[in-house]
Amino acid sequence: MQAEPNTSTRITSTHASDPRPHVVIIGGGFAGLSAARALRAADVRITLIDRTNHHLFQPLLYQVAMAVLNPADITVPIRWMLRNQPNVTVIMAEVGGIDVTARTVTLDAGTSTVDWDYLLIAAGARHAYFGHPEWEANAPGLKSIEDALEMRRRFLLSFEAAERASAEGERDALLTFVIVGGGPTGVELAGMIPEITKKAMKKDFRRIDPSTARVILIEGGPRILAQFPEDLSARARRDLVELGVDVRTGTVVTSVDDDGVTLSSGERILAHTVFWGAGNQASPLGAQLGVPLDRAGRVIVEADLSLPGHDHIFAIGDLASIAMPDGTQVPAVAPAANQMGEHAARAITHDLAGTARTPFLYVNKGDLATIGRNRAVAAVGKVKMQGTIAWIAWLFIHILYLAGFRNRITVFVQWAYQYFTYQRGVRLITGTTAHRLLKTSRERERERSTERTSGREAA
Repeated sequence: MQAEPNTSTRITSTHASDPRPHVVIIGGGFAGLSAARALRAADVRITLIDRTNHHLFQPLLYQVAMAVLNPADITVPIRWMLRNQPNVTVIMAEVGGIDVTARTVTLDAGTSTVDWDYLLIAAGARHAYFGHPEWEANAPGLKSIEDALEMRRRFLLSFEAAERASAEGERDALLTFVIVGGGPTGVELAGMIPEITKKAMKKDFRRIDPSTARVILIEGGPRILAQFPEDLSARARRDLVELGVDVRTGTVVTSVDDDGVTLSSGERILAHTVFWGAGNQASPLGAQLGVPLDRAGRVIVEADLSLPGHDHIFAIGDLASIAMPDGTQVPAVAPAANQMGEHAARAITHDLAGTARTPFLYVNKGDLATIGRNRAVAAVGKVKMQGTIAWIAWLFIHILYLAGFRNRITVFVQWAYQYFTYQRGVRLITGTTAHRLLKTSRERERERSTERTSGREAA
């Protein structure tokens, strides 16, 4: 019997005609791209691996979820971004395993492997459910384009289903939106929903009034936007309350199901739409490295961002856990990821030049969060801003950091259109229909009615 041919492909790190050190970068996010670009002039050969073909500007992902922007407005093809850098090869593949000893990366369930001399892991993070992964089915997070489209679908479908609902209680549950997590993502989502329901959708429906929709923001800590100074955190809360958001701090979600959430206080909130923004869990690739991890699964790196005992491997971006001089952790934000990518690249160039590496030092370029139209907070060094001036600063900085001239123009036009008309140009629903959602809601209502009847009969 003839053996099946071996379909595994081995991509070696050196060639007879190209003996340059091979740098493999896992992840085409902020950290990975910054590292690749910083090695533009280095005498190395680079392979950048990502499961998608695009770089995503995550800070504006919530605007895709809220039907303001198209996915293409905040994404750019990785190959296009690196098209003028001849020492980079881009591979679209899923990394399945890392062999530290053999210095190989396995791709697409073992179909191919890549050898490396230096490895930069910038695989990012996903949302964490604190030991309850089953909650994700009813409370999607926001880390990818797919997440944003699913969130947009559920948000818009709730109004379509409410328009057809016959029972008042069912309509109320469909028009109740619970957001778990009071960080920037949760705050920005919570602030945007009232603007949509009270302005953009005001005249769209006949049987429901979208402006009556409830938005509940739940935060387990004592205040929202905990990384901001207390006075800016208080201002953000006041802005949300003025917009009609019910802000609950010091409250923990203990369960999430089809019908809503249960809080640590014992309160039950009936809501068919729950969004999650309460925590992050690092890529599982970190667990394959055999080095210490923190509670979020991030790699506890050395001062130069390399792994303990493996100075040829670097963990950067959201995968890296490193403390600042004051003892706090370097935050999982885009500027930090950019700085980490550039620093890891410099460490490699120091090695090639035979000079000593330097420790990573994070430069905080400020924290910004938008709450709604003309409402934002910003802390840049000792300078604090709030209200309209902070909102304008937020707009300018996000336009500046967007990759690609086309995206900057497109996003600016969309924002201008939305600002002057209050309309959302991307209210497209795909996938499950409102009929199916409403049918499921009615089935749940019948089940609850049957349970109540059975309880009365038993009594």
